[in-house]
Amino acid sequence: MGGKVRGAWVVYLDTPELWREEWRLIGDDPVDTPATGGLTSLFPLQVRLDWEDGVEPDVRLLGIFSESGCRVSAGRHHWIVTAAKEQLFQAADRLLETPGDPGAAEVGTALRDAVQRSERARKPLTVGPWTWGWERTLVMGILNVTPDSFSDGGRFNDLERALAHAREMVAQGADIIDIGAESTRPGHLPVSAEEELRRLLPVVRAVARELDVPISVDTYKAQVAEAAIREGAHVVNDVWGLKRDPRMAPLVARLGVPVIVMHNRQAPVEGDPIGTLLQDLWESVQLARRAGVREEQIILDPGIGFAKTYEQNLLIMRRLRDVRALGYPVLLGTSRKSMIGRTLNLPVDCRVEGTAATVALGVALGMDIVRVHDVPEMVRTVRMTEAMIGRGA
Repeated sequence: MGGKVRGAWVVYLDTPELWREEWRLIGDDPVDTPATGGLTSLFPLQVRLDWEDGVEPDVRLLGIFSESGCRVSAGRHHWIVTAAKEQLFQAADRLLETPGDPGAAEVGTALRDAVQRSERARKPLTVGPWTWGWERTLVMGILNVTPDSFSDGGRFNDLERALAHAREMVAQGADIIDIGAESTRPGHLPVSAEEELRRLLPVVRAVARELDVPISVDTYKAQVAEAAIREGAHVVNDVWGLKRDPRMAPLVARLGVPVIVMHNRQAPVEGDPIGTLLQDLWESVQLARRAGVREEQIILDPGIGFAKTYEQNLLIMRRLRDVRALGYPVLLGTSRKSMIGRTLNLPVDCRVEGTAATVALGVALGMDIVRVHDVPEMVRTVRMTEAMIGRGA
């Protein structure tokens, strides 16, 4: 019995529109197997099981799920199991206890792990002398010291102007300053580690010396990250999710600093963007964990605007809870991005309200950090949203 399960993810398909959209994007036509006795919870969970390509799951699994009170919508390579947490655990236990069937046990383990991850409380994170308790959404202010960033390239690539802008953002309520010295906009020209360090290190030193604020360094190069941490940065923000430079994950583990792993690819995927996003982010988590990065030091970023179509970016915004259900704090970076410009038909410098809408939705869906250019407006947006949903101090 069983089947080779590629991934198990708690997903939130709590409207008919989200349900239909998920199956359309997966490209499958499910057959429903009802639960014996029906669902017994007002708040059921949904777990998506992805099977390895070319491996047909054993249909006898459907009987175990049904007898445990779970409803299964079964496609050829993807199942969605709907049930109360207790029923999902009952199904997992029965699968684990199936004698002589490692395939069933693998499915049971994946199912239990997915549910437990989705309910895992975020552990407080020590960042230098600060502690992030995740009781409220943190605001990360962007400081680009590049000549060619999409939004503010060239404005702050002078040391004094960069330091003045960092001071201003902290005074406006930024909880973190994210410093980047290589543009990652579409069509950007890569720079050498030496050039990135030349731009970056004087600013990191100055901000660390003068301001009482955590500093993250936006780089995918281990050489740059190490030098920046030595000069006073506290967090590594890797836009390639530890996959571009194989030295990055071991470095982060050795230095004992938090790391933000962003979802990125060379090009957008065709079909099933949510499954791809969750699988790719989970691969980044595993890279970090295998290298020795502590669980509480991993932060996820769904990578809005990176290797995604306009429609996929909007879809991921609707499905941010699925990313949060992976069990780690999540950073959302939507500030002034093309998704907003295309929706509202506005240039980069007129996207404050659009950014605020994405930030408000992100806070409502449980995001832990928002990365923004317009700090005072977004601090107010975050605080108002938190007041309405009952989160924050």
